[in-house]
Amino acid sequence: MGDSSGSVSIDMEALSLGGQEHLVETTYGPVCVAVCGDPDKPALITYPDLALNYMFCFQGLLFCPEASSLLLHNFCIYHISPLGHELGAPVISVDAPLLSADDLADQIVEVLNYFGLGAVMCMGVTAGAYILTLFAMKYRQRAVGLILVSPLCQAPSWSEWLCNKVMSNLLYYYGMCGVVKELLLKRYFSKEVRGNAQVPESDIVQECRRLLCERQSTNVWRFLEAINGRVDLSEGLRKLQCRTLIFIGESSAYHSEAVHMTTKLDRRYGALVEVQGSGSLVTEEQPHAMVIPMEYFLMGYGLYRPTRSVSPRSPLSPTRISPELLSPENMGLKLKPIKTRLSL
Repeated sequence: MGDSSGSVSIDMEALSLGGQEHLVETTYGPVCVAVCGDPDKPALITYPDLALNYMFCFQGLLFCPEASSLLLHNFCIYHISPLGHELGAPVISVDAPLLSADDLADQIVEVLNYFGLGAVMCMGVTAGAYILTLFAMKYRQRAVGLILVSPLCQAPSWSEWLCNKVMSNLLYYYGMCGVVKELLLKRYFSKEVRGNAQVPESDIVQECRRLLCERQSTNVWRFLEAINGRVDLSEGLRKLQCRTLIFIGESSAYHSEAVHMTTKLDRRYGALVEVQGSGSLVTEEQPHAMVIPMEYFLMGYGLYRPTRSVSPRSPLSPTRISPELLSPENMGLKLKPIKTRLSL
């Protein structure tokens, strides 16, 4: 990770708390945003997957010393929680209207305006990746790059739609019951870490199970309804001109979705990294596998290298990244557990 002069001292206890939390009032309701890092640096916004918050969805990545040094050296991180997903969140009133994925994407703009941010780098996981992709398509001048983990980009298949409807009904009538937890854990993790009759489930799965018990089930239901009503973004992806780095776990249920998304992106701007031995939540199962691809991705923006200076509030120009930085050799083709595929 570069020479010693570029090292960053990380306070792990402070990092685990995500920095200072802000409750931002928006047209669509209050949203919790945790700010971590120096606000004078360029902004990186994150958005987690269904039923997760930033503390679980990204803690594996940020507890990886190389990744935390890379990201906190270059960015101030703004962790955006879906409505009612933050720790200790109250139940959203039954009178509050259901929000669509479009509403959630529009809400991000209000959050950026609240903090006085211009163009930002984005990192999202699955449902969060869909929201950030939609945000980047609607507000092209506000997104300079996308780092997407197991992203969604198409409308739900019949099987996914049906599974989501089952979860939705269970959440609405029975809360965060055992069946819902198992469906969500299957969504996040590979079967290797989920365990079986002979092998106990891993610590990370046990921790996630405990986290799910703390979720407000009706709040999760609202986010699920928004994601299950999503539209297909495929046709608009070709016009998305910000650089996009996609990570997908080899065992992810959304593997084909990520490959499809890569083929729809302009080949000059998109790259796919397949991570072996991981489910959808690569940030928790295999965070080390994300470091080298992110290094090369950020180097193209004039970031990562400590000797390069970046104007803190100026937009990061996508034209500064060269296509060769996204080549298979540079993206880690020979480094296990990474396999890399470029846009077809």
